[in-house]
Amino acid sequence: MLPNTQQQIQLASRPKGTPVKDDFRFADVKVEEPKEGEVLLQTVYLSVDPYMRGRMSDAKSYVEPFKLDEALHGGGVAKVVKSKSAAFNEGDYIVGMLPWQEYSVASEKAVRKIDPQVAPVSTHLGILGMPGLTAYFGLLDIGQPKENETVVVSGAAGAVGSAVGQIAKIKGARVVGIAGSDEKISYLKDELGFDEAINYKTAGDIREALEKACPDGIDVYFENVGGEIGDAAISLLNKFGRVPVCGAISAYNKQGEDTGPRVQGQLIKTSALMKGFTVGDYASRYKEAAADLGKWVSEGKLKYEETVTEGFDNILDAFLGLFEGKNMGKQLVKVAEDK
Repeated sequence: MLPNTQQQIQLASRPKGTPVKDDFRFADVKVEEPKEGEVLLQTVYLSVDPYMRGRMSDAKSYVEPFKLDEALHGGGVAKVVKSKSAAFNEGDYIVGMLPWQEYSVASEKAVRKIDPQVAPVSTHLGILGMPGLTAYFGLLDIGQPKENETVVVSGAAGAVGSAVGQIAKIKGARVVGIAGSDEKISYLKDELGFDEAINYKTAGDIREALEKACPDGIDVYFENVGGEIGDAAISLLNKFGRVPVCGAISAYNKQGEDTGPRVQGQLIKTSALMKGFTVGDYASRYKEAAADLGKWVSEGKLKYEETVTEGFDNILDAFLGLFEGKNMGKQLVKVAEDK
């Protein structure tokens, strides 16, 4: 028996600096009925991601900001509980952009069916979803690692960074990861096969630590964090180095402009390429990436980790924990059972 009402998480105010729980509110909303061509979904997993912080600001960006007093939304996996679509049956699993609530109605064109027999449904929000695709295209299209080159990855124990490092190893590169705890360092080296890993919180001078870990310089630096780590890595680029810029989480909660060394001279001196991107730039090639990622996962060449927070009421804790580096791999919130 479906409930008549449910809770929804809304953006109550635009955060100043690091978000706090008072920037959000839980609101009671109706469980809607699907119309022709629509499905009623029960949310199973919700993804929380650092990019969502940018959408909480009303500054111009590559994606529309969240609206005040309306539901936040992001990637999610759900089960079809009512269908008025010929494309979906009750019990089907889908992936799509879902509001932060337990039940939602979606157009048949807005969601994609997934097969729970091929891989756990949660992987479509991680290694087989946006993070995996981001790692694949950013590294292979922009970074273009060659055998025996040195690839450095910041945010290396996160969902994107851990995939980047492993794909670089598949391509024959030497990989150095940067992360923020001894547990993560052990995971990168012992579980994922990184050649070296640096705990930036205990390393002291990060440039010196990188110089020691990369005696032949850096050919590819995959940027996830920005700040002093990015400055140090860019200063060690080799001739024709490449820098895919995926994220800059160190600056997401800063008020005012993020300042640091100017990179133009370094890029000229090394004839290096530094290019920002979002995964949406590669939408026409998703099938290509999904095939390779799925193959590597099935062959055991590409491992993944998930940090799963249980319960709808704990979504905000999971989201805010991203900015403290609490997660290993992909951070998910389990809202309902997936069986």
